[in-house]
Amino acid sequence: MGVSCSKFSLCCFNSNLKSSPHDLSDLENGGENGKNVLPSFTEFSLDVLMIATDGFAADNIVSEHGEKAPNVVYKGLLENGHWVAVKRFNRSAWPDSRQFLDEAKAVGNLRSERLANLLGCCCEGEQRLLVAEFMPNETLAKHLFHWDSQPMKWVMRLRVALYLAQAMEYCCNKGRAIYHDLNAYRILFDQDGNPRLSCFGLMKNSRDGKSYSTNLAFTPPEYMRTGRVTSESVVYSFGTMLLDLLSGKHIPPSHALDLIRVKNLTMLMDSCLEGDFSNDDGTELVRLATRCLQYEARERPNAKSLVNSLITIQKETEVPSHVLLGIRHGTATPPQPLVLTTTGEACLRRDLTALHEILQKTGYKDDEEIANELSFQMWTNQMQETLNSKLQGDAAFRAKDFITAIKCYTQFNDGGTMVSPTIYARRCLCYLMSDMAQEALGDAMQAQVISSEWPTAFYLQSVALFSLGMENDAQEALKEATKLEAKRNKN
Repeated sequence: MGVSCSKFSLCCFNSNLKSSPHDLSDLENGGENGKNVLPSFTEFSLDVLMIATDGFAADNIVSEHGEKAPNVVYKGLLENGHWVAVKRFNRSAWPDSRQFLDEAKAVGNLRSERLANLLGCCCEGEQRLLVAEFMPNETLAKHLFHWDSQPMKWVMRLRVALYLAQAMEYCCNKGRAIYHDLNAYRILFDQDGNPRLSCFGLMKNSRDGKSYSTNLAFTPPEYMRTGRVTSESVVYSFGTMLLDLLSGKHIPPSHALDLIRVKNLTMLMDSCLEGDFSNDDGTELVRLATRCLQYEARERPNAKSLVNSLITIQKETEVPSHVLLGIRHGTATPPQPLVLTTTGEACLRRDLTALHEILQKTGYKDDEEIANELSFQMWTNQMQETLNSKLQGDAAFRAKDFITAIKCYTQFNDGGTMVSPTIYARRCLCYLMSDMAQEALGDAMQAQVISSEWPTAFYLQSVALFSLGMENDAQEALKEATKLEAKRNKN
């Protein structure tokens, strides 16, 4: 589920749950006094899910684009009127039907209002499908990184951190401490605006009996050494989530820790908050993030400790989440299929040649609004060398000599006298052409930092993320790029 998870993965059961964010006692079995109890885990027939999704129609795809995506999520409407999300694995996944069924049942036994719960599965022939609650109010990534009308309020960010920690604690208590690829696209908002943790990340990926992941955005240090996911790895990922909530951006932990070490918290905090937060609360979240991101896994806190720390800094607990989130209360309309532009289609196909032609044709017109204030003293040999590097890089870019272009554009950026989102975009494509997807993603993100509403930066992020196998993140970036391009064309 999952930009890869996503808003798209859960089902809209009306659950007017009122438990306090300080209290976990009512989190199981549908909430307070057992009201609105979710149905027990069900083995759905393929025919039922075919009807619910109109035969797995392309129009019902909500998380991946097209039938070529490895694991596609469809919206579906059951006969009882409940919207569900149906995740359909490719045929090579889960070859052992018994293993798939046992794993799905184990996850399906979990019931918490902090989770987007797994309702059932289908295991007929080679078909492997999961059926989950549908969460109608987008992902944390959408509300935090790609908001339309207002940034997420600080109080809501604190609530998200607590609810996520409570979800982790619940899973740990139930023997499911391992969660795969915890990120902002795995947090979804229900009809009440409450954040929920996607259940799909609880499905075990096992290799030789050891849990592993294939889609980690910022990899825990021990995973690089062992290739295995542990409960401590999940806490590390939780630390990256705290950084997201603090900064309003998806930034590498190493960069954040550098800012923390030099006590440059102003650079770390989301400028959109405009000081609308308590310094003490911000300091506490930074402290928790630092503990979670410790290099040695044994030095990281456990989920219970995180919950206890986060409870103490909650504010306005009586205010409903939908009010804090600024959304209409009740069931939202399921997302509509994405209509892609020419550039978007090229990104989806990863047609780098077409993207090269587009960047070449666009030139530097998107740099016009970037301020480069240069003093007279800067017009020196260094400045001339910087400009020469740009010209040489452009010539190499036209000639498709991508290695030379990378070298020249790097010299331009290292000159430090000018900033150019186009240079980063062009070097990003050069990296993609050279099978250097991680470096390409870094450049695309840097282009976004310089020009926050530039569609090209998000388009290139999507291609880099596709290349890294991060399908869900790529889809979310592609949607944001499409939205920004439509907004620009309207203006």
